[in-house]
Amino acid sequence: MNRTETLRRKDISHFWHPYTDINSLEKKEFPVIEKAEGVYLLDTEGRRLLDGISSWWCVNLGHSHPDIIGAIRKQSGILQNSITGGMSHTEVIRLSEKIAAIAPGDLSRVYYASDGACSVEAAMRISIQYWWNLGRPEKKNIISLSGGYHGDTLGCVGLGYISRFHKSVEHVLKRSITAESPYCFHCRYHKRSEDCGLECFASMEKAITENSTSTAAVIVEPLCQGAAGMRIYPPEYTARLRKVCDENDVLLILDEIAVGFGRTGKMFASELAGIVPDMMCVGKGLTGGSLPMSAVVASEAVYDAFRSDSQTDRTFYHGHTFCGNPIAAAAACAAIEVYERDNVLENAGMLSEMLSEAFWKYRSIEGVHGSTALGCMSALEISEKRGGAVTALQIADSALRKGLFIRPLGSVLYLWPPLVTRKKEMEKMLRIFEDSLIENLS
Repeated sequence: MNRTETLRRKDISHFWHPYTDINSLEKKEFPVIEKAEGVYLLDTEGRRLLDGISSWWCVNLGHSHPDIIGAIRKQSGILQNSITGGMSHTEVIRLSEKIAAIAPGDLSRVYYASDGACSVEAAMRISIQYWWNLGRPEKKNIISLSGGYHGDTLGCVGLGYISRFHKSVEHVLKRSITAESPYCFHCRYHKRSEDCGLECFASMEKAITENSTSTAAVIVEPLCQGAAGMRIYPPEYTARLRKVCDENDVLLILDEIAVGFGRTGKMFASELAGIVPDMMCVGKGLTGGSLPMSAVVASEAVYDAFRSDSQTDRTFYHGHTFCGNPIAAAAACAAIEVYERDNVLENAGMLSEMLSEAFWKYRSIEGVHGSTALGCMSALEISEKRGGAVTALQIADSALRKGLFIRPLGSVLYLWPPLVTRKKEMEKMLRIFEDSLIENLS
């Protein structure tokens, strides 16, 4: 038995994989990754695999970026952890200033967590306590989009809800009020992008106006509902949402955990929509995908509502052991400096053009139901007539054999390359992707 097979056996004996069917995994010769560099994952057999999904949409700056690794090494020898309740440390101060400088509008107050779900939980709780602090405790509900995905805690699962992921816990959830998803691959109004009037927004507007007196906030993934199947939708939807929230005295939370830090072609998706939310959740690309860290970035108005007066304690009693961890903060500082210094958004623009051109062309392949791209996000859906999810999985397996790692969401295949991918590497990803499509759909 070779080393890789020995490791696989140890893996299936002890490791519980997320979002993975146990039975099928135990029958597969899955890759065992040993190291990574740039846009490549290197497995224990020496194969170099192009990381076509940026390791769950977070490794925006590529693997093992020397600046980030250097910052982690340096900080780990100085200060590994320090409580941030009632005191501070140099790295979290430095990072907070950097985030405030690049965040849209007046978003300048940064609350830290460890992962995306925890930042969303914090944002929900902030929005509810915000209204409680202002003497309006009846404003306690959250509105979200159908198919929304905001993390895996039970509180987050109640936002949007995806049946194939969550039906086993549906009976214990507190569900949010949900509006119709802007699902462009399967438009209920039979519109195309060129004649879309955002008819789907009527459902959201109705949900807000009918529930405004009891609603604390609306939360959406702007421009792309990721786990729902890469549902990319127009920026105008988010712009209209900002207007309706303002008109109805409802806070707007944008979950930019996946789409922030350059993924849409702008630093943040809200910039494409031309709006500023009341709160923005960020994560994944915050540290360049190197260490777990997330944050809620809030406006001054939201923050000021938590100032106590002589009669009322308005402290935000919520926090995590590693809130603002010094090593993760140092990594995030280095990552933000790389985003700003190395023309990452300019390179992302080049990749965006390549993805848009390729995914438009893929529409002509028989068996492709639809395809779309925005920034460094692209998605393609396999027709149910061609096997849908089964075929998508077969295409991903073919791509893996050819040296490209992708992971379908049901019948949807997608490419989310690192933003630092070079032109030749992108050409190789697209060539393997297309070859795998034709091989399985022809």
